Amino acid sequence: MSARGKARNRALDILFEAEQRSLSAFDVLRARREKTDQVINPYTVDIIEGVVSQQTAIDEYLETYSQGWSLERMPSVDLIILRIGTWELLFNDDVPDGVAVSEAVALAKTLSTDESPSFINGLLGRLQQLKPSLLA
Repeated sequence: MSARGKARNRALDILFEAEQRSLSAFDVLRARREKTDQVINPYTVDIIEGVVSQQTAIDEYLETYSQGWSLERMPSVDLIILRIGTWELLFNDDVPDGVAVSEAVALAKTLSTDESPSFINGLLGRLQQLKPSLLA
């Protein structure tokens, strides 16, 4: 797994833990740094900061374009993967669009249900198509 792939995975862990424990992602990140010997890749921090700062817009896009699925109905891990993928797709110019989508699908294949990769691929693919109008 690439360094960025590991960073995405670590960001997913931290964002998921924060959501499950109703904590700030920054508090979870700080605790990881203080209480473990985990090395936190700078890109992990970039993802967490990006997702947290853009979460309102990200969630609005996901809610609007996920057909038949409210955010509350989505499995938590899928929602976190979608938030990371959407942030990379729409708000991080350093990641090519196709890479943002494929990396999110790869996370879903590893960490979620059998149906999740196609759902995530479809929703992020739709956002990729709409990207010019979403960011206009």
